[in-house]
Amino acid sequence: MATCSLISTLFPSASSPFPRPSNATKPTTIHLSKSLHLHNPTLFLLRPPNLTPSLSLPPLFPKLTIPKSLLLLCTSLALSFTLFISNADSAAAFVVTSPRKLQSDELATVRLFQENTPSVVYITNLAVKQDAFTLDVLEVPQGSGSGFVWDKEGHIVTNYHVIRGASDLKVTLADQSTYDAKVVGFDQDKDVAVLRVDAPKDKLRPIPIGVSADLLVGQKVYAIGNPFGLDHTLTTGVISGLRREISSAATGRPIQDVIQTDAAINPGNSGGPLLDSSGNLIGINTAIYSPSGASSGVGFSIPVDTVNGIVDQLVKFGKVTRPILGIKFAPDQSVEQLGVSGVLVLDAPANGPAGKAGLQSTKRDSYGRLILGDIITSVNGKKVTNGSDLYRILDQCKVGDKVIVEVLRGDHKEKIPVILEPKPDES
Repeated sequence: MATCSLISTLFPSASSPFPRPSNATKPTTIHLSKSLHLHNPTLFLLRPPNLTPSLSLPPLFPKLTIPKSLLLLCTSLALSFTLFISNADSAAAFVVTSPRKLQSDELATVRLFQENTPSVVYITNLAVKQDAFTLDVLEVPQGSGSGFVWDKEGHIVTNYHVIRGASDLKVTLADQSTYDAKVVGFDQDKDVAVLRVDAPKDKLRPIPIGVSADLLVGQKVYAIGNPFGLDHTLTTGVISGLRREISSAATGRPIQDVIQTDAAINPGNSGGPLLDSSGNLIGINTAIYSPSGASSGVGFSIPVDTVNGIVDQLVKFGKVTRPILGIKFAPDQSVEQLGVSGVLVLDAPANGPAGKAGLQSTKRDSYGRLILGDIITSVNGKKVTNGSDLYRILDQCKVGDKVIVEVLRGDHKEKIPVILEPKPDES
């Protein structure tokens, strides 16, 4: 909006009883104009109305010369007075901003980030260290990662490897408020952990839970996390593969049906959510395939259908009850060197399920010669060629189920019924 200031330095009074003659010198008038962005436009109009001459009188002032310095001073005073009475911001007065125009897909991405960011948290893993010189015990950060709010009760879901070895845990919400976190439970085999914070419910915004069973290669995905400590970072990509299999960093047990994505996942993204284009949770970012340790375009997320069942058990019972055979088996490479296919039993404790059923362990005779134990070749008719196959079959079973284990013992095969039991520390 423009404000026009007209300053007349000299003119006769409009109410004078002596009108100006026609040949009188015209009053000197200075016109100033400046375009400003003001809240309240101000108009100074100081030009006298035209009067019809009726009397011939000499001019009051024959001629007036105005110095340039006085002209500059009047200009400055007029501008300053205009800005003062209109209460305009001096910086904004000369800036004209236009609204930013975004494409529809950009608007959708911005909206997704704004709606889901409050659900993402920053987790700091603290460990107790002892100073070598003073012997003082200090609590120092040994790692960090991401997580997300699961419910209004303060449960936070993340990866187990984010909290492993922690003596204390801190959770920072989106508004930068920090709370102490307690471990509710964890599943090392699937790399999932649940924490709990005592935060006001109005600060907790649970993330929308989606479904991972109907995902398609090529659909857009979004990862929100805290890579390298940079909180609330958004990266985008597509699903580049489905039904991948990775190993748990803690136990080596396989994690099936993993989602592969090219969305940039870096150290610090672990435990953060992977979202679909509707903003629903479809996975937990857990690992990357990279020789350098940074994102190389191949990231992996645990599917939400797997996470859902694990989190429910951890919240209710503080543990995941998963069946085991109760054996220790040899590395797959060692069995391959023997020229056989299956899982070689190294140890089957007598108080475990396999030991009770009669499976034989690998041992040495009185001369020190190695006597191979049973080699498991199938379970319930499903072929077992390595340890991953065995874990995959057991994941489909429940505690208390009776399974038929086929083993190669010496030069003949035997079928042995085994009743599955939970881990000793879970009973």
